[in-house]
Amino acid sequence: MTKTPLDVNVLRADFPILERKIGAAKSLIYLDSTATSQKPTAVIDVMNDFYRRSNANIHRGVHTLAEESTEMYEKGREQVASLINAASTREVIFTRNTTESINLVAKTWGRENLVSGDVIILTEMEHHSNLVPWQMLAEEQDLVLEFVPVTDDFLFDMDAYRKLLALKPKLVAFTQMSNVLGTITPAKEIIALAHEAGALTLVDGAQSVPHLPVDVQDLDADFLVFSAHKMLGPSGIGALYGKMDLLNAMPPFMGGGDMIKTVHLRSFVTNQVPYKFEAGTPAIAEAVGFGAAAEYLQNLGMDAVEAHEHEIAEYVLERLAEIPTVTVFGPSAKDKGGVASFVMDGIHPHDIAQILDGEGIAVRAGHHCAQPLHEVCGVKATTRASFYIYNTKEEVDKLVEGIYIVKEIFG
Repeated sequence: MTKTPLDVNVLRADFPILERKIGAAKSLIYLDSTATSQKPTAVIDVMNDFYRRSNANIHRGVHTLAEESTEMYEKGREQVASLINAASTREVIFTRNTTESINLVAKTWGRENLVSGDVIILTEMEHHSNLVPWQMLAEEQDLVLEFVPVTDDFLFDMDAYRKLLALKPKLVAFTQMSNVLGTITPAKEIIALAHEAGALTLVDGAQSVPHLPVDVQDLDADFLVFSAHKMLGPSGIGALYGKMDLLNAMPPFMGGGDMIKTVHLRSFVTNQVPYKFEAGTPAIAEAVGFGAAAEYLQNLGMDAVEAHEHEIAEYVLERLAEIPTVTVFGPSAKDKGGVASFVMDGIHPHDIAQILDGEGIAVRAGHHCAQPLHEVCGVKATTRASFYIYNTKEEVDKLVEGIYIVKEIFG
């Protein structure tokens, strides 16, 4: 691949945390962006500015601060909608995170539209957030859950998927990019086949929206869910995209302020979408930061983001392949994002992560909220190094040096 168009060394200056020293004056090497990303000054500053100058509750006030706050909140929605190319800003609902977005769909659309015996298709790659809500709904409404397996080379099994579609599912819910394997699924084809079978689709974009160009209109996704904190934004806020006709037909998720048009002692009328699903005072400053993060990524260009991470993925797989005792789980670089989950012979992932931390290298160890996938891979836990726009090949080299230190310590 040609040299990435991102000037990463210049871009890194936007992230103040990368100047931090860890332990014995080790420079921070942050390889845990799949868990949460770091934040650029563009996001930090706009949130600080909101609290310093414009903090007020939204929508109902007529004073200057309330009007400014409302305008900034709704601008955040516009910026997020633009990133994913939603047909209308009203199709973007602010939630707390990806998990809440999925639960919202399960508890509203799912309860309203699914009956005993209906089939939901998921995959073996799913994060617990795209498993447990459906397990809960299946138990409540006597639904059937079926799972698309992972192929031997860690890809979405299209042949098995086509066979499962013969069951006439009502919903197909799947990750667009695995948080463990890095596998990028053929989302557009998965959605088209689901629609042919009469099913709706929910795309878990927690990992894809930060790292790939995602166009909901081109995908024809019915629902897409993602979180701000994984894409340079603040924690505590996420988004649910849904097609307008679906959102209009769904009952509200929670009751309270702002999700109503009128209230009487014994009845109420819901507000219009998206406010119907945004009960109570929302995360206003976080929405402002979410929008700034979306704009930052758009200014970089998601094609450039994807190209940089593909280059890093190729390099990290090449370097880890040099170490005989390391096994990496996931497909080849052409089918994955910047994630490398691995095990080392005879060494627990937590020990690896702790030793690497002593070298200033932040990685994650555990099952990464994907226990069933680890069972499929035949391991209880992995060490995961994950990469983003601010990571360099030099940091990959430092990771490999750190792994050799692990090997030396354990003999």
